Amino acid sequence: MRILVVEDDALLAEGLISVLTRAGHVVEHAATGRHADLLLVDELFDLVVLDVGLPDIDGFEVLRRLRLRHSSTNVLVLTARDAVEDRVHGLDLGADDYLTKPFSVTEFEARVRALLRRAAAPAAVWSVAGMTVDAAAKRIRMGDRQIDLTPREWAILELFLTHPGRVLSKDQIADSLFSFDEQLSSNAIEVHVSRLRTKIGPAGAHIRTVRGFGYLWEGSDE
Repeated sequence: MRILVVEDDALLAEGLISVLTRAGHVVEHAATGRHADLLLVDELFDLVVLDVGLPDIDGFEVLRRLRLRHSSTNVLVLTARDAVEDRVHGLDLGADDYLTKPFSVTEFEARVRALLRRAAAPAAVWSVAGMTVDAAAKRIRMGDRQIDLTPREWAILELFLTHPGRVLSKDQIADSLFSFDEQLSSNAIEVHVSRLRTKIGPAGAHIRTVRGFGYLWEGSDE
């Protein structure tokens, strides 16, 4: 899993990164809110560990901007503030969990595991763009017709549906297909996206090519 740690305390950041790396995760670090915001615009993460007290824009503002981009990335907020109002404010902005400093490593690890389980568990069924998408069974129906996708086509569609309205570069799409052996080329991504569009029929119109950038899934008819 890819995790972004946003923490300006160098010693604490080093400790969190060490814990997460030992657990097998790929970890990136941002020491400021602006750096974190830029990373979250350009890259995909499974979890953000977000400190509130940052030296420029605070964690609440980073979280607010993240949710304005309709990102569903799980966010664990870390803060020294233990006031109920702050916890409520963070949750209202879209935080998935809240941990008050100081905290134990054991509790931090448990919170991270719980959020990553949530991130790895897709919605049971999506009704989107005229399709019924059964994520557990990896099956799609358009009316009475079942649509058969290859594993890569399914993975790309799931990536689009979980990041609606966000431009995904070909490199990001290729990186997300981590369960496959070989690295996909830019041309191969184009082929898979083209075949996916064809297979899902009218719903394929929701996959828009953003020239020079990549692809995005535009608003659906839900």
